Amino acid sequence: MPQNINQPSNQIRLTNVSLVRLKKGKKRFEIACYKNKVLEYRSGVETDLDNVLQIPSVFLSVSKGQTAPTQDLAKAFGPKTPVNDIIMEILKKGEMQVGEKERHAQLERVHNEVIDIVAGKLVDPRSKRVYTTGMIEKALDQLSSQGGAAHKPDESKGSGTTTPTNGEAAKEKAKELPTWTGVVTTKSAKSQALDAMKALIAWQPIPVSRARMRLRVTCPSNILKQAVKMPTKKEAQDGTEDGEGEKSGGTVKDRILSYVEQVEAQETVGQEWEIVGFVEPGAFRLLGEFVGSETKGRGRVEVLDMAITHDGD
Repeated sequence: MPQNINQPSNQIRLTNVSLVRLKKGKKRFEIACYKNKVLEYRSGVETDLDNVLQIPSVFLSVSKGQTAPTQDLAKAFGPKTPVNDIIMEILKKGEMQVGEKERHAQLERVHNEVIDIVAGKLVDPRSKRVYTTGMIEKALDQLSSQGGAAHKPDESKGSGTTTPTNGEAAKEKAKELPTWTGVVTTKSAKSQALDAMKALIAWQPIPVSRARMRLRVTCPSNILKQAVKMPTKKEAQDGTEDGEGEKSGGTVKDRILSYVEQVEAQETVGQEWEIVGFVEPGAFRLLGEFVGSETKGRGRVEVLDMAITHDGD
């Protein structure tokens, strides 16, 4: 009888799949998933495992149709671990294997999404106008082609007294700045866009700043003249309060106004004071925390516009 006969009962053939692999206990285990569903599951868009898995089995090799023996699963994951829990662990922690075309399409999709997010959040600090996606893409390409960072102007050049110590200090400081090395498919577009914005703002390959938020702050008028408490420990650690006299004293109204870069309107209606103005995104959270704590929940901060920009002519 021939020795190399594949028995249909022992083999499961699957096509058009995305594989998720996890190495554990010196063995590599695989599960077969539908294309594009793994990332949707990991991001929370898809919650039904039946829509993610092509078959609820654990394999040693999907391509060969070789399912994992029960003893191998017990040795790697524990003798009492249900198969469904094993599949969940592989799905969450495993490395996803995709074809070259799918990987390229996925990378391009994430790349375009990152560029769109960044272009909508950053502006020219002088004109407050948005940059085109092409200009943002070119600036990020400049950062990634230079190892994640662009060259900043040497502030000590003009004096003619640059010393090796100053140069070394500048290099050390540069190492602490955020960098950008390009888009990957293992992180969400939103988190990568945030990294990209931090790098662009730090290195300024083109002049950029975060677009301001437009807010409405409302609080009871009878507490506006109350003296504010000392800065919270969290604020002090964030460095927002430290060394900034305009935010470290005065009244509740003074403190609120110190967070607002530009006041659009303010008025008192009945027993409530209301102000509409523009705030840097970094100050939004602290402003909200301050209003919430000082007014004991009676005040509120509303976002009227997430990013104020001016389109080009």
